Amino acid sequence: MSVRTLPLLFLNLGGEMLYILDQRLRAQSIPGEKARKGERLFVFAVMNDIITTMFNKKFMEELFKPQELYSKKALRTVYDRLAHASIMRLNQASMDKLYDLMTMAFKYQVLLCPRPKDILLVTFNHLDTIKDFIRDAPGILNQVDETFRQLIDTYCSLSDGEFQLIRQTLLVFFQDMHIRVSIFLKDKVQNSNGRFVLPISGPVPWGTEVPGLIRMFNHSGDEVKRTEFTTPGNYVTPQREGSFELYGDRVLKLGTNMYSVSRPVETHMSGSSKNLASHAKENIVPNPLAKEELNFLARLLGGLEVKKPAGSETGFRLNLFMTDEEEEHAALTRPEELSYKVINIEATQEPGRRAELSRILGEMEVAEPRPASGEKGEDLLALMDAL
Repeated sequence: MSVRTLPLLFLNLGGEMLYILDQRLRAQSIPGEKARKGERLFVFAVMNDIITTMFNKKFMEELFKPQELYSKKALRTVYDRLAHASIMRLNQASMDKLYDLMTMAFKYQVLLCPRPKDILLVTFNHLDTIKDFIRDAPGILNQVDETFRQLIDTYCSLSDGEFQLIRQTLLVFFQDMHIRVSIFLKDKVQNSNGRFVLPISGPVPWGTEVPGLIRMFNHSGDEVKRTEFTTPGNYVTPQREGSFELYGDRVLKLGTNMYSVSRPVETHMSGSSKNLASHAKENIVPNPLAKEELNFLARLLGGLEVKKPAGSETGFRLNLFMTDEEEEHAALTRPEELSYKVINIEATQEPGRRAELSRILGEMEVAEPRPASGEKGEDLLALMDAL
């Protein structure tokens, strides 16, 4: 296992989360003329809060320290916290769907990377798009640029072998996840069992040659014979290598926002995933270190303590399904071993910032959110102090 994998996993999954939330925030209809006028301001406020928390300087410093990957439960908890770092709320069914989409999108990108080092270009594509989300917020933009520089300093000097180990670590993390996603199914890049279809055509990795030629050499190293053979795929040589600088053309398109063209996205459990309990005992067997691990993550994400909320507050509820009925049905039919409980956290925040978000909501005439299914009516704010 590579001890340099965690930052890449966190940033890429976080990027996919932001793509999905941005698409759903813009797609979910909010009644009222004022709401439509204030939609852009509201989306900007929500995305700013989440990105500010995600790129918190203290958290990034801890994240980049060499370490093993977090457990699946602990990592999922981090994204629960991030998704609720603003006034937006998701109930468990929507949070489950959000996490499914994040993980399957990044798994597909890792599988399709022409060479292991291109995982870094995928990460840069995510950060480039995140910077577009906050281009009007220079303070947050500086946070993302600082993370960019950390990535360049940490990873650009690694060897091909170290990147291969990172790729293998990521594939081990994703190996039991076979969630069917409608976008992938419609594009015929995923089978009905949730496994991806890898192409046999397209550009070869940078620095390699198109297959079809065998060279034979003698003991002196001189080429003595060439034999050509036919390949089943249509391979091409890439025109140039993607840029690993702070600004530049990444060439590789993996990691860009596939939701920029609006289309519905559904997730479905494959047969192998429904039986995942036999392969993922950590989800059903109590882990004596789980509490300490989650409390450590809570301290990293702003020094907040996990505790039972004392009361309820309102927030904007986001539904990742087409209707409330679909969301409720998903919550009831999802296998228990694949569901996670959202940890509700009480946190303090700058009074001015909270007042500003309240003002935005008031202008938008956002309806009172109904209690999330299975949450006992407690749809609480989980605002994070990003320092």
